[in-house]
Amino acid sequence: MVAGQTKPTIVLVHGAFADSSGFDAIIRRLLADGYPVIAAPNPLRGVASDATGVKALLDSIEGPVVLVGHSYGGAVISTAAAGSEHVRALVYVAAFVPDTGEAVGELVARFPGSTVNESLKTVPLPDGQVDLYIDPAVYHPRFAADVPAGDAAVYAIAQRPAAAAAFGEPASGPQAWNTIPAYSLISGADLIIPPQAQEFMAKRAGSIVQRVEGASHLVFVSHPDTTVAFIEQAAGETVR
Repeated sequence: MVAGQTKPTIVLVHGAFADSSGFDAIIRRLLADGYPVIAAPNPLRGVASDATGVKALLDSIEGPVVLVGHSYGGAVISTAAAGSEHVRALVYVAAFVPDTGEAVGELVARFPGSTVNESLKTVPLPDGQVDLYIDPAVYHPRFAADVPAGDAAVYAIAQRPAAAAAFGEPASGPQAWNTIPAYSLISGADLIIPPQAQEFMAKRAGSIVQRVEGASHLVFVSHPDTTVAFIEQAAGETVR
């Protein structure tokens, strides 16, 4: 950052099977370092509709923004920030970075190593749609293996379901990483989005990459200092 310059607003977008409470340690650290922070609501209903809400929030913020997405939230921010003049960096945290026409379900199946499909519990809804949850019985070993078991149990209970249709919805329109600098924090022991998939997407997006060996899908929970330092690196390098 240039001396005396106002710091960018950090906007955090959670992924599927989670809510913004998982960002608690990240938010506390960023606030202590003087960054304005917003945790964006993410309904987890579909990429286009979720991105519309995030875009409206972004449009209401004055000054530069660093936009952070975890997991499915990466697909949301890639659409939401397209064409934005004040989103200066995209930070993908164990996240999907789709190209136009790609769905997150397709991307996770393209590489071996994901346990997500066999970890799901389904809840049929009256309108014919289906909500998906991670089975709490496997949430700790498969979703959050490097998080203390007691904390993982709480996250499993507090998780928000994702609409099954969201995982098959292709990204539409230009993706923001084509024009906005991208940063990818890769979780090295991820059993939800395989590290190989994360690396493929990061390379394609031209991301600055940092890999956290041994980290689960909840890398920002188990490694908050590393995650915050990475976000602040993006803020310092792209907001002038």
